[in-house]
Amino acid sequence: MRMGPAGSEKPVVRLNESTYVDVSDVVRDYDGAFFAAGLEQLSAVVAERVAAGRVAKFDGERIGAPLARPHQILCIGLNFRDHAAETGQPIPDEPILFTKSPNTLVGPNDAVRQPRGSTKLDWEVELGVVIGRQARYLADESETRDVIAGYTVCNDVSERSFQLERGGQWAKGNSAETFNPASPWLVTRDELDDVNNLAMWLDVNGVRRQSGSTANMIFAAHHIVYYLSQFMVLEPGDLINTGTPPGVGMGQQPPIWLQPGDVMRLGIEGLGTQEQAVVNAD
Repeated sequence: MRMGPAGSEKPVVRLNESTYVDVSDVVRDYDGAFFAAGLEQLSAVVAERVAAGRVAKFDGERIGAPLARPHQILCIGLNFRDHAAETGQPIPDEPILFTKSPNTLVGPNDAVRQPRGSTKLDWEVELGVVIGRQARYLADESETRDVIAGYTVCNDVSERSFQLERGGQWAKGNSAETFNPASPWLVTRDELDDVNNLAMWLDVNGVRRQSGSTANMIFAAHHIVYYLSQFMVLEPGDLINTGTPPGVGMGQQPPIWLQPGDVMRLGIEGLGTQEQAVVNAD
């Protein structure tokens, strides 16, 4: 985890719901250099500090994104058959790739700012994959296991009028400030029994809008990492949003768009929950 004021977060290791170990004196940040060096560097430090009683209690601190601003945020579109159907799009034969500006990354409970001129603000709960080491031309999906550092919850916030009605690439509708809440923590791959069978959900103002499972993804997380490595070099700390289940605002009958004052609450089994209020951009 990373905790503290925006821009000044410190890296910590969560032990349970109430306690953590501060590692900010041994790790500058959870950035590309940290992931390239390997998560194992923290194992002995955490074990020693737990044994010595150097454990702190959570006390309402702000939680940041679980990684520093990445080299890139990559997104996979229409990766659930039922989500493709609700948007009126054909089921893709290969992963649909688009990018998202890295400065969209914010903490799990930070406000989402509705951009100026926005009329169709939408939500998307997604499994986020964080890359742990450089990957290029992976031979097969089995090689991705040593490439993936872990997983997190992401809200791939989208502005549909910017995305679909203003021409050009989808990135235009996905790259406004605050459009990628992530965390509350990064779960290392060894902590999950099966990343391909995790329940995921999202509520708006207390009403369940999305309910799905990573089991229903067209392209599973490991395949996505393998696939992307054939087209680009994935760097340590890169974040991949792997697609959303049905129930987005665009797919409602009639469509429902987020407004200032609305509150989103979302989560993925084993990865924690988020909550964001929608506010106007300054």
